[in-house]
Amino acid sequence: MANALQQLIRERLDRKGWSYGDVARRGGIPRSTVHHLATADRVVRMPQPATLEGLSKGLELPLDTVRRAAAEACGIHVYGPSTTPGADGEASRPADPEVDLLIASVQKLSADDRRHVAALVESLLDRASREN
Repeated sequence: MANALQQLIRERLDRKGWSYGDVARRGGIPRSTVHHLATADRVVRMPQPATLEGLSKGLELPLDTVRRAAAEACGIHVYGPSTTPGADGEASRPADPEVDLLIASVQKLSADDRRHVAALVESLLDRASREN
């Protein structure tokens, strides 16, 4: 069974049709790093902050999402109050509990069902950006 970081990377690559090289170029990190994180059965230690930032940028996902998946892959479960980034990117206010519930619920779905939810969310975001 794939760890949380593997699942995140693989699902994003499948959904977007990207390669490890595509993610690496966009994120400014080595292709070998993306490949290792996507295929290693066990992540022994938490990746460096710059690696997580590059992976976040390369996957076009929020840094917190990538950081949480990496932590879980290392066996670190993040508990406690969540925060959402402010305008300057720093944590500034408590996260919406409804969002936390959605995230926790989605993690319990099958990979196929998560792909459906992700497609729905992307569709809603696309529609919202067209309306703005």
